[in-house]
Amino acid sequence: MSEEKKEIIKEYSNNEITILWKPKTCIHAAECVKRLPNVYKPKEKPWITIENATTEELKVQVEACPTGALSYRMNNEDDKEEMHTETVVEVMENGPLLVYGTLHITNSDGAKEIKNKTTAFCRCGASVNKPYCDGAHKKIDFKD
Repeated sequence: MSEEKKEIIKEYSNNEITILWKPKTCIHAAECVKRLPNVYKPKEKPWITIENATTEELKVQVEACPTGALSYRMNNEDDKEEMHTETVVEVMENGPLLVYGTLHITNSDGAKEIKNKTTAFCRCGASVNKPYCDGAHKKIDFKD
């Protein structure tokens, strides 16, 4: 995998849960900030203060992330919690196509990926991370 294609994943953990953030997947819908403003503070470093919410609050918020840029894993080996989601497709007004579920994707260069939970696909054509949305629709004022 080339360096420019390598995905960065940042981890934030407490004793029970680890939150994973994929910056390239994030379209800055700000659901995290709206739901848990004491945890998610984009202007601070680190921007996630995981200890400011309960594990249950964190799980509910992460599951509401519209792109899957945030995910979690339970730290306890005995807790093998997994989410099983049927495939659902949703068109966001003036934004990406959201596909919920586990997807097996073959990119234009032949690289294969598995995406879990929610994947945001570009509809505006301006993303530099095609086929995925990178939030460029906001910059070009995409309407549809």
